[in-house]
Amino acid sequence: AFQRDRDRILHSKSFRRLKHKTQVFIAPTGDHYVTRLTHTLETAQVARTIARALNLNEDLTEAIGLGHDLGHTPFGHAGETALGELLPEGFRHNEQSLRVVEKLERGGAGLNLTWEVREGIVKHSKTREDILAEGWGTASTLEGQIVKLADSVAYLNHDIADAIRAGLLQEADLPQQTRAVLGTSHAKRINTLVLDIIETSWAATGEGSVQHGEPPRIGMSEAVAAATNELREFMFRNVYEWEGQLAEAERARRVVRYLFEYFLEHPEAIESDFTRADDPLARRAADYLAGMTDRFALRAAKSFGHSEAGLGQGPA
Repeated sequence: AFQRDRDRILHSKSFRRLKHKTQVFIAPTGDHYVTRLTHTLETAQVARTIARALNLNEDLTEAIGLGHDLGHTPFGHAGETALGELLPEGFRHNEQSLRVVEKLERGGAGLNLTWEVREGIVKHSKTREDILAEGWGTASTLEGQIVKLADSVAYLNHDIADAIRAGLLQEADLPQQTRAVLGTSHAKRINTLVLDIIETSWAATGEGSVQHGEPPRIGMSEAVAAATNELREFMFRNVYEWEGQLAEAERARRVVRYLFEYFLEHPEAIESDFTRADDPLARRAADYLAGMTDRFALRAAKSFGHSEAGLGQGPA
């Protein structure tokens, strides 16, 4: 069943569109920057490696990993923030990912995925403060818990590589304590994080020890979790909230706001294949917008007359 789920996600239109959605840098001109699709593939690979080492279900783990970002907006978290401000009930990409697989894919029929995969998708998100924070709760499956951490392992490391490529950082700029604990290169950091998760979570194999009456959980050692949180905060301050990035993000938010308001005034412009006809207009506009790629959103805004439809050129 989980292998079928993985295959359905892999062959979905929403999965295909991830290749033209922003991960961090909006409209980069270089060929090697991470997109939402390559991030998804890296997350699934890291998660599957951990699942194999712990003798857990690899197909379930991979299905959650491949599906966790299907609901992400164009322009990364800038688009998510804009839609969150426009919808009365707010907008979160993990909830939208669940909505995509349950209600929007296949012309509204959904992908008919198992409960375990759907739960893992919606519970992969975490807070800014702590990589181990519950956010939307802890997944009841160990495989879902793996994806939650694998997501952070993947994005932290490839975002560092992208920031170095863009000239924002050098490896030596990373916090000294983080480098001492996690390693001084991309490969060393991933190796440290993956091995630490496996060793800390060894009870999941049935061979380790757990506190009396407590089920096994997927986690990190205290030292590695602290170093990872320090690294995440460093990335927020120096990359995700970098002045140039914030300026591009604001331009992207203006595009999203323009499109949302345009669709409220011109509902006939919303393509029915990507929404549910019986939903409120604002929800239909959000569903259509969230499914767009960066370039489709820019083309649509320009065709509707938005004066700022062109974003600045991203890093080379």
